[in-house]
Amino acid sequence: MNTFDVVVVGARVAGAATAMLLARHGLRVALVDRSRLGVDTLSTHALMRAGVLQLHRWGLLDRVREAGTPTVHRTTFTYEDAVVPIDIEPSDGVDGLYAPRRTVLDPILVQAAHEAGVDVRFGYNVTDLLRGRGGRPMGVTGVSTDGTSFTISARFVVGADGIRSTIARLVGAPVELQGQHATAASYGYWTGAVVDGYEWVFVRDASAGAMPTNNGQVCVFACATPERIGRGGVEVITELLSASAPQLAARLEAAQPPANTRTWHGQTGFLRRAWGSGWALVGDAGYFKDPLSAHGMTDALRDAELLARALMAIHAGADETRALAHYQAQRDSVSVPMFELIDRIASHQWSSTEIGSLLRRQARLMRDEVELLSALGPPAYPVHPPKGDSREQLDSHAARHAA
Repeated sequence: MNTFDVVVVGARVAGAATAMLLARHGLRVALVDRSRLGVDTLSTHALMRAGVLQLHRWGLLDRVREAGTPTVHRTTFTYEDAVVPIDIEPSDGVDGLYAPRRTVLDPILVQAAHEAGVDVRFGYNVTDLLRGRGGRPMGVTGVSTDGTSFTISARFVVGADGIRSTIARLVGAPVELQGQHATAASYGYWTGAVVDGYEWVFVRDASAGAMPTNNGQVCVFACATPERIGRGGVEVITELLSASAPQLAARLEAAQPPANTRTWHGQTGFLRRAWGSGWALVGDAGYFKDPLSAHGMTDALRDAELLARALMAIHAGADETRALAHYQAQRDSVSVPMFELIDRIASHQWSSTEIGSLLRRQARLMRDEVELLSALGPPAYPVHPPKGDSREQLDSHAARHAA
C-alpha cells in the first residue's frame, strides 16, 4: 500500500511520536527515514518534565526505565558562587527526569509507532513532493538505499526531518523568528563517574554539565563559542570543566574518559512557519533553538501531540486552515518566550546576578509547558494498544525496506 492519510518524513523523536499518535487514532500513516533504525545522532540527551510527562501519558515511560535509563531526582545549577539544588517532586505520573541515549529512545518510539500500525520504512531518501491542484503536496517521491525510486501518496505531508529539513525547503517554509547567538558543544561518555542527577554549570564565557545516561555512563558536555570549542575532544571538555566547574572536574578524574567525543559546531536558532496547504513541520524542522537549553527532545514530544491533534481533527472533518493555525499558535505560545530566553543565555554575555534570574524565568516557562500539556486531557486513543510485531521483527522489516 502506497496511499496514506499522512506520510511523516523523519523517524526520530518528533516524527516517530507524531506517526505513533496518528496511527493510534486510526489514521493510515507511513513513516520514512533515509537512515537506519537505531543509528546514533547528536543529542542533548536530557528530557525535561514536559517530555517525561508525554512518555508517561503515552504509556512508554516504563520502556525507557526498562532500558536501564537512570531516574534523575535532582537538578543542580551552579553559577559564580551560587549552588542551587532542586529536587524533582513526583507529580502527574512523573517520578523524575531521564536522559536516554538516542540509540534507546528513538527505537522505543519507532517500535511504538510500528505496534500502532504505522508503515515504517528506513533507507528511504525523500527528494521531492507529489503535487496536486494549486501545488498542494499530495505525497513524496525519492530513492531508496538500493537505488529504486519510490512514490508515496498521502493527504498530508509532515516534515520531521531536522534543522536542514528537505520538506521545509520543498514547501518554502519561511523563517519567522531568527536567533542571534550560537554556542558550540562537545560531549562524551565517562564511565564510573559520580554525579548527583543533572548538573549544570554557567559561567560568563562557557557552560558545562553532566547527566547520567544508559550503560552506567555519564554524558559530560562543555559549551562555549565555536572558536573556543574548536574541534572539541576530551581535552577541550576537561579544560572547560576545570575552569568553570572544578569540583565536577575533580570527580571526573576518577572516572574513565571516552575514547571519542561528539561535537556540535553551532548554529543560530529559528522558528519556521509550521504549516501550509497539505503540509506541516514538527520538531527541529519547524523550531530549533540553541542546544544549550537541552530542551529539544522535550519540545519534539510536546509538538508531536499538538500537531497530531490538529491532523486528527482535520481527519474528523474540522477546517484544515483553522486546525493547523491553532497548532502553530499553541506551539509558538510556549516556544517564543523560551526561544528568546535561551538566545539570551547563549550569548554568554550576562552577569552572575542576571543568569540566576534568567534560569528562574526558564523554570517558570517550563511549568507553563507542563500546564499546557496537562490541560490537553487524556489521549483520545488507547494508551496501551495491542502490541504488534516484536523489536526483532521490526528490525527485519526495516532491513527489508532498506535493502
